[in-house]
Amino acid sequence: MKVAIIAANGGMFDAYKVLNIATAAAASDAEVGVFFTFEGLNLIHKEAHKQLPMPAGTEHYQEGFKKANVPPVEELLGMAQEMDVKMIACQMTMDVMSLEKEHFVEGIDVGGAASFLNFAKDANVTLTF
Repeated sequence: MKVAIIAANGGMFDAYKVLNIATAAAASDAEVGVFFTFEGLNLIHKEAHKQLPMPAGTEHYQEGFKKANVPPVEELLGMAQEMDVKMIACQMTMDVMSLEKEHFVEGIDVGGAASFLNFAKDANVTLTF
Protein backbone atom coordinates (compact mmCIF):
# COMPACT_ATOMS: atom_id res chain seq x y z
CA MET A 1 0.00 0.00 0.00
CA LYS A 2 1.11 3.57 -0.69
CA VAL A 3 -0.05 6.59 1.35
CA ALA A 4 0.41 10.20 0.22
CA ILE A 5 -0.22 13.01 2.72
CA ILE A 6 -0.16 16.79 2.19
CA ALA A 7 0.57 18.77 5.37
CA ALA A 8 -0.47 22.38 4.70
CA ASN A 9 -1.27 23.50 8.25
CA GLY A 10 1.16 24.01 11.10
CA GLY A 11 -0.55 23.67 14.46
CA MET A 12 -0.22 21.06 17.21
CA PHE A 13 -3.38 19.20 16.13
CA ASP A 14 -2.18 19.17 12.52
CA ALA A 15 1.12 17.61 13.62
CA TYR A 16 -0.68 14.85 15.50
CA LYS A 17 -3.03 14.12 12.58
CA VAL A 18 -0.23 13.94 10.02
CA LEU A 19 2.32 12.07 12.13
CA ASN A 20 -0.15 9.62 13.69
CA ILE A 21 -1.47 8.55 10.31
CA ALA A 22 1.99 8.51 8.72
CA THR A 23 3.48 6.33 11.46
CA ALA A 24 0.43 4.04 11.64
CA ALA A 25 0.60 3.50 7.88
CA ALA A 26 4.36 2.93 7.98
CA ALA A 27 3.90 0.42 10.83
CA SER A 28 1.57 -1.55 8.56
CA ASP A 29 4.32 -1.69 5.93
CA ALA A 30 2.85 1.03 3.71
CA GLU A 31 5.13 3.29 1.71
CA VAL A 32 4.40 6.76 3.11
CA GLY A 33 5.23 10.20 1.73
CA VAL A 34 4.35 13.54 3.29
CA PHE A 35 4.56 16.84 1.38
CA PHE A 36 4.98 19.76 3.80
CA THR A 37 3.88 23.07 2.31
CA PHE A 38 3.07 26.56 3.59
CA GLU A 39 2.32 26.42 7.36
CA GLY A 40 2.89 22.67 7.27
CA LEU A 41 6.63 23.36 7.09
CA ASN A 42 6.39 24.17 10.83
CA LEU A 43 5.96 20.47 11.52
CA ILE A 44 9.48 19.69 10.30
CA HIS A 45 11.21 23.01 11.11
CA LYS A 46 14.02 22.43 13.65
CA GLU A 47 12.62 24.98 16.13
CA ALA A 48 8.97 25.49 15.20
CA HIS A 49 7.95 21.83 15.68
CA LYS A 50 8.91 22.12 19.37
CA GLN A 51 6.42 24.94 20.02
CA LEU A 52 3.42 24.41 17.77
CA PRO A 53 0.34 26.47 18.60
CA MET A 54 -2.80 24.95 20.09
CA PRO A 55 -6.20 26.31 19.01
CA ALA A 56 -7.64 28.75 21.57
CA GLY A 57 -9.70 26.99 24.21
CA THR A 58 -8.06 23.59 23.76
CA GLU A 59 -5.35 23.85 26.41
CA HIS A 60 -6.98 20.97 28.32
CA TYR A 61 -5.79 18.62 25.58
CA GLN A 62 -2.20 18.98 26.83
CA GLU A 63 -3.13 17.21 30.06
CA GLY A 64 -5.10 14.60 28.09
CA PHE A 65 -2.10 13.91 25.86
CA LYS A 66 0.03 13.26 28.95
CA LYS A 67 -2.59 11.05 30.64
CA ALA A 68 -3.06 9.00 27.47
CA ASN A 69 0.73 8.63 27.02
CA VAL A 70 0.58 10.28 23.59
CA PRO A 71 4.19 10.89 22.51
CA PRO A 72 5.22 14.51 22.00
CA VAL A 73 5.43 15.77 18.41
CA GLU A 74 9.23 15.63 18.47
CA GLU A 75 9.12 11.93 19.35
CA LEU A 76 6.50 11.17 16.69
CA LEU A 77 8.63 12.97 14.13
CA GLY A 78 11.61 10.82 15.12
CA MET A 79 9.47 7.68 14.85
CA ALA A 80 8.36 8.71 11.35
CA GLN A 81 12.00 9.21 10.33
CA GLU A 82 13.00 5.81 11.76
CA MET A 83 10.11 4.18 9.87
CA ASP A 84 11.35 5.65 6.57
CA VAL A 85 8.43 8.01 6.04
CA LYS A 86 9.46 10.12 3.04
CA MET A 87 9.27 13.79 4.05
CA ILE A 88 9.34 16.38 1.28
CA ALA A 89 9.60 20.10 2.07
CA CYS A 90 8.01 22.30 -0.59
CA GLN A 91 10.74 24.14 -2.49
CA MET A 92 8.40 26.97 -3.59
CA THR A 93 7.25 27.67 -0.03
CA MET A 94 10.83 27.55 1.21
CA ASP A 95 11.82 30.09 -1.45
CA VAL A 96 8.91 32.38 -0.56
CA MET A 97 9.80 32.19 3.15
CA SER A 98 13.60 32.41 2.58
CA LEU A 99 14.18 29.04 4.24
CA GLU A 100 17.01 26.59 3.53
CA LYS A 101 17.23 22.82 4.01
CA GLU A 102 19.37 23.31 7.12
CA HIS A 103 16.40 25.03 8.85
CA PHE A 104 14.66 21.65 8.97
CA VAL A 105 15.13 18.36 10.80
CA GLU A 106 17.61 15.86 9.37
CA GLY A 107 16.55 13.44 6.69
CA ILE A 108 14.03 15.50 4.75
CA ASP A 109 13.97 15.93 1.00
CA VAL A 110 13.28 19.21 -0.77
CA GLY A 111 11.14 19.16 -3.87
CA GLY A 112 8.39 20.83 -5.80
CA ALA A 113 4.81 19.82 -6.33
CA ALA A 114 5.89 17.70 -9.31
CA SER A 115 8.12 15.58 -7.02
CA PHE A 116 5.22 14.88 -4.71
CA LEU A 117 2.81 14.22 -7.57
CA ASN A 118 5.26 11.69 -8.96
CA PHE A 119 5.21 9.91 -5.58
CA ALA A 120 1.44 10.23 -5.14
CA LYS A 121 0.31 9.25 -8.66
CA ASP A 122 -0.22 5.61 -7.72
CA ALA A 123 -1.06 6.05 -4.04
CA ASN A 124 -3.85 3.93 -2.57
CA VAL A 125 -4.67 6.59 0.03
CA THR A 126 -4.30 10.38 -0.28
CA LEU A 127 -4.97 12.75 2.60
CA THR A 128 -4.64 16.48 3.19
CA PHE A 129 -4.32 18.22 6.56
